[in-house]
Amino acid sequence: MLKKFIDFLKTYNVAGLAIAVIIGGKLNVLVTSVVNDLIMPLLLRPILNKAGVSHIRDLNFHGVFYGRVIGSGIDFLIVALVVFLFAKIILKEETVSKK
Repeated sequence: MLKKFIDFLKTYNVAGLAIAVIIGGKLNVLVTSVVNDLIMPLLLRPILNKAGVSHIRDLNFHGVFYGRVIGSGIDFLIVALVVFLFAKIILKEETVSKK
């Protein structure tokens, strides 16, 4: 039984998957920090202040917080952009090292 379990781990590369999940979780922390601590204060808040909606998440209409949806959408777009840029950097370094 133990041998079958070890063969399963080797065959399906479960250890590699576990490592990828752990690294992915930590990458989430890094990307969230970049968005919340760098991009939002430096780029987005000045734009929102000029537009007069500095606290976009507080916008609501009869208890429906549509500002949270808008803020979450903006967060998603920024996170997607940061992940895309990280992937470009990593893939560029990988292709350079293969040459």
